[in-house]
Amino acid sequence: MSRNSLKWLPAVVVPAVVVAAVIAVPLQAGAAVDLPDKTPEQVLLLVHDSTVSTFSGTVSQSSDLGLPALDLSAGMTKSMQKSMTESRPEGAASSVPEASTIGALSTALDLLSGSHEFRVYAGGESQSRVQIKDRMAERDVVQNGSDVWLYDSSSNAATHLSVPADLAATAESKFAALKSQLPTDLSTPAQLAERFLSELDPSTTVSVGTDARVAGRSVYQLVLTPKAADSLVASVSIAVDSQTGLPVQVVVMAEGQSAPALQVGFTAIDFAAPDADRFDFVPPANATVTEQALPDLPDRATGDHTGAQRPTAAELPRVTGSGWSSIVEVPAAAVPAELGNNPLIDQLTNGVEGGRALTTSLMTVFLPADGRMFAGAVPLAQLQAAAE
Repeated sequence: MSRNSLKWLPAVVVPAVVVAAVIAVPLQAGAAVDLPDKTPEQVLLLVHDSTVSTFSGTVSQSSDLGLPALDLSAGMTKSMQKSMTESRPEGAASSVPEASTIGALSTALDLLSGSHEFRVYAGGESQSRVQIKDRMAERDVVQNGSDVWLYDSSSNAATHLSVPADLAATAESKFAALKSQLPTDLSTPAQLAERFLSELDPSTTVSVGTDARVAGRSVYQLVLTPKAADSLVASVSIAVDSQTGLPVQVVVMAEGQSAPALQVGFTAIDFAAPDADRFDFVPPANATVTEQALPDLPDRATGDHTGAQRPTAAELPRVTGSGWSSIVEVPAAAVPAELGNNPLIDQLTNGVEGGRALTTSLMTVFLPADGRMFAGAVPLAQLQAAAE
């Protein structure tokens, strides 16, 4: 993984975490753990050399971000949709969220509030399954070779994507290239940990904390502490399995907050390969099934831009500052115009001097009146200053 490509990591990894599903569990109490001493470098090497590719386990979420408790699906009334339709720029594609979009936003907010339980299965690079269990429903994301299924029991709807054998290699390389440009991947604690560990630089103090136990496994705790006094992130603790080197928990603490802002980890884990039929998904007989064509990933994923695909200078994000106090500025040309008249954004943000802002314990997003967007793991005042 290129270090240069991730210089922006501290500025955007927290916002990325906030808009994605987060899974977690606190350290388990029990008998004291006393592992052979290791330096931070040795624990990092343990993670780097991990070869774990098969496992199954239970993961639970707990988060305390200070997000507003909103029901987005209830908040998006027909009158709101009508208002957004009337205010849509002429000739623009429809920016009015349909029921499915509103449901997805509501789900995302729900996943970032309170606690949730997940089941995770990995059968190697080409087999995986994540089951998100709610009180009254279950959602599944299943990959089995070239087949990918998404299922939501609440709507009894399934989506199927298939990668032709002759395109699998090309699609995989394009997806890998595109994925490497994304801020973070939260499928498992290991993938979240990889993003934090990949960009260790002078802005971070790395130490080894107290040995502990997570999901019945003895772990080293690698602690990343931002040196910047103005960062909202107080520390990131990564629990590393002492035998396999697999990160099994990530805990993010916010400044001025005693409870963890985010926790990601297993409550139980088994390193035996799951049964192959675990990845053979068959939708219920009465389910609505949609066949989705494989998205034609643009050449921008591989760095080969052509014509209209190439972003202009006015559309490229700009990073100011460094390390954990970095700020990402998204030009107005790259921010969807409908954000300015979106009732959902109005519910999630507060009016502040110069625009609107979303503030959480770990990140801040500022939307100035001129259409730009600023984000970072810093207080609002710094984003407002950057916008001047």
